[in-house]
Amino acid sequence: MADKKMHIALLFGGNSSEHDVSKRSAHTVYDALDKDKYEVTVFMFTKDGFLLGNEDSMKIFNGAPEDEVVAEAIKDVDFSNPLANLQNLSEVKDVDLFYPVIHGNMGEDGTVQGLFRLLNKPYIGSGIASSAVSFDKDLTKQLLTLHGIRNTKYVVVTPETRADHPYEKCAADLGETLFIKPARQGSSVGIHKVSDKKAFEEALDDAFRYDYKVLIEETINSPREVECSILGNRTAKASKLGAVVVPEGDDFYDYNNKFVDASGVVFEIPVELPEKLTKEIQQMSLDAFRVLDNRGMARMDFLVDENDVPYFGEVNTLPGFTNISLYPQMWAVSGINYKELIDELIRLAIAEFEDNAKLHYDFQELGSEKLGKGLLTDEDKK
Repeated sequence: MADKKMHIALLFGGNSSEHDVSKRSAHTVYDALDKDKYEVTVFMFTKDGFLLGNEDSMKIFNGAPEDEVVAEAIKDVDFSNPLANLQNLSEVKDVDLFYPVIHGNMGEDGTVQGLFRLLNKPYIGSGIASSAVSFDKDLTKQLLTLHGIRNTKYVVVTPETRADHPYEKCAADLGETLFIKPARQGSSVGIHKVSDKKAFEEALDDAFRYDYKVLIEETINSPREVECSILGNRTAKASKLGAVVVPEGDDFYDYNNKFVDASGVVFEIPVELPEKLTKEIQQMSLDAFRVLDNRGMARMDFLVDENDVPYFGEVNTLPGFTNISLYPQMWAVSGINYKELIDELIRLAIAEFEDNAKLHYDFQELGSEKLGKGLLTDEDKK
């Protein structure tokens, strides 16, 4: 009798600006999953948070207009039921593992990780707290700074403290040219580079549309944008590095470069850097992965100044996963092809789940006779 296939639930979509990128990532992952080893059920979160079932999600994979599929799928749904948005999860009663390919909100902020934890199923990627902290640029930077991992200087402003951080004060403390960033947003949404008071105020207005916590950050002179992919759990490894080169005249790798017109963007994979700098970025990436308690995978983004000094930028715990995405491409040039990478992520997810299953959540008396003599049986440990 053949071994039972592992049943994987592949989740994608979501309400972030990377909704369509998530669809492409998930489609590429679906095609690459070995159907001789895996049974795959797909679920798409709509932009309104409704989870489509496998049949409707496959229609969208196959090119059906998303708006029409969604309208048909929800027309008879009883939304007075508080669990209506997730009712299609009943299709995965025998799921062995969840594979989220949801970028940004819902996917990288701990939301779906909490769902998987409640369902007590293995899942790919970082846990609830790690995802939430890594998604928050302020909390990430606080932890990195505490552990001596170099990153840019910044201040945090909220609507209540905005008046305490006028442009003149920020420019004096951080430099005349500043970056304005929502703390919990991806895809360069709401990010602005400003050099005067008028642009500063307009940028804050825009950033506060996306978050009530905004970073005002120093600018690195003549930066190179360098990336590193990490793979592992408590023990991890770093890939060769890649770099993003934006068109001349563009200030940074912005939303337009990523999703509107990427024709002028060049990816250098692998990028040739001095050996000392390469090793420093790889080690900083591994250190950040450990400090942030990441699991499975992460893409670490850096800015390198004109003196070859690297500054940690941000972490992406569920990075893009299309054939041309940086994360898998950096592993491909490091010797791990796309299918092997997926298999390893699945293995890591199961290993992490099994490790966590050994932990106790009830009180275990240290002075008990069995515990003291190391005689606990498997039944005792349950």
